[in-house]
Amino acid sequence: MVPQYQSLREITFMKNTQSPGRVFISFRRKSVIAVLLAAIGISCAHAAQSFTADIIVYGDTSAAVVAAVQARKEGKSVILVAPQKHLGAMTSAGLGFTDSGKAYTIGGMSKEFYHRVWLEYQKDSAWNLQKRNEFRAQGQGTTAINNETQTMWVFEPKVAERIYDQWLEEYRVPVYRNEKLNREKGVRKFGKKITSIQTLSNKRFRGKMFLDCTFEGDLMAAAGCEYYVGREANSQYGEDYNGGRTTLEHNGHHFKSKISAYKVPGDSSSGLLKFIRPDPLTPEGEADKRVQSYCYRMCLTDYGPNRVPITKPEGYSPEDYELFARYFASGENPPVMTTSRMPNFKTDSNNHGAFSLDFIGKNYDYPEASYEERQKIVDAHRQYQLGLLYFLQNDPRLSDEVRERWQKWGLPKDEFTDNDHWPHNLYIREARRMIGHYVMTQADCQSKVKTPMSVGMGSYTLDSHNTHRYVTDDGYVQNEGDVQVRLDGPYQIAYGAIIPQKKDCSNLLVPVACSASHIAFGSIRMEPVFMILGQSAATAASLAVDSKKTVHEIDYSTLREKLLKDGQILEIETK
Repeated sequence: MVPQYQSLREITFMKNTQSPGRVFISFRRKSVIAVLLAAIGISCAHAAQSFTADIIVYGDTSAAVVAAVQARKEGKSVILVAPQKHLGAMTSAGLGFTDSGKAYTIGGMSKEFYHRVWLEYQKDSAWNLQKRNEFRAQGQGTTAINNETQTMWVFEPKVAERIYDQWLEEYRVPVYRNEKLNREKGVRKFGKKITSIQTLSNKRFRGKMFLDCTFEGDLMAAAGCEYYVGREANSQYGEDYNGGRTTLEHNGHHFKSKISAYKVPGDSSSGLLKFIRPDPLTPEGEADKRVQSYCYRMCLTDYGPNRVPITKPEGYSPEDYELFARYFASGENPPVMTTSRMPNFKTDSNNHGAFSLDFIGKNYDYPEASYEERQKIVDAHRQYQLGLLYFLQNDPRLSDEVRERWQKWGLPKDEFTDNDHWPHNLYIREARRMIGHYVMTQADCQSKVKTPMSVGMGSYTLDSHNTHRYVTDDGYVQNEGDVQVRLDGPYQIAYGAIIPQKKDCSNLLVPVACSASHIAFGSIRMEPVFMILGQSAATAASLAVDSKKTVHEIDYSTLREKLLKDGQILEIETK
């Protein structure tokens, strides 16, 4: 039987040592409250609406959706509190070319999602712009359309979002959209236990267990959990690929030609070109607060009837792309971005090359910024990428061949229809990372240590995008921070990496902004893995509710048995 959720009203006066006499009062009968509020001259409009469930999931990511559905499967009442309107985050915002790693490590509801994608594209109606046999699928080391396993790893954004919405509707999960956490005073705790969270619209959500399924770790941070932003020193966890990183042997995401960093080539007194920072380099392997770059995973199309042309963005300046123009003039013909094919003549377009979609160095403040400041950063990324598309299609400094190559691309009419056909989410590759009960490190990812209490597996490359664009000692421009290190095999992810330290919180699980070093998170941060961890977190939360224990006290053997029964893959036997 699906639980019913009753709206409550409350008036709260918080006891405060600086304001003697203030007390906490909570009433649950609206009629009584209305009388009392009227008696003391306070409008009902200012009282918080209150909602209660066993488990409160905060976030709009793929992990959030999976966690909410899994909690319902466990028979728990659950509420999904989503900061934005659209659900699925990157999976439904252009990242259709799935970074799957080793697909055989993906089980449970994560695999079910990709099965549901496969089912969608078995319908003739899904191929409304392109014939099924015309689509030439490619995958990230995985068979893109696998009829044997009935999974599909490439898909359109609108299809992913529809699957998530239908999934939630199927399990009758209450969803509150556009509800951002009040990060300043919206988290109430009793000792180490969260009792409720409140959003900016004055809604309060009470629960026994809470899941932070945001990229930013906003609930985790507001609840007082320890976390890190940036890159640790290699010495912190005995790693090789953390901290400052100027090594240039990977994947061509650095400048191959010597391009002057100055407005007047060779003249340092003329000032730096735009988007080149004067900041000093972080010493090799040393810690800093720099965050790997973000971008939109753009969905483009070259199919005329469904194509919205790229127009000059407001505030466009050709100066913003002078560095690319010089790089092209040096004799390089850089790829600029990927155009990985999705069904119906669409793409998942990602950063590729030294000057591409990543807006390097323009996201450092994002993890800790206010909602308003974050929006400015998000808008700047959109402006930069739209401007780059316009530049590629029109700038006379480029060859006719380059301009013609890019002029065929536009935005799809049938995607993101309420956002000018632009993705709803910026790719927040990394923000805060919890320092939890267990910290995943390079050694875990390379299976050099025995990772305790597995709740899922990862297998993707140790992957960090560039963090810094700087001036070399001889006056040229270069990028720093790129790491692409392949792993010999899949690895286990510890339960301790999705729960806080005991000193911080007792009823919170964090499957997205989880406890991992910068370089380990670079592998973990893949959408299938977030869904895996979301399911495991919800199962653990359900066990904690049943046993009336903290997330640190639940019996792992019971959790493990339940996860395996539900199809999670916790280990791979090796010969």
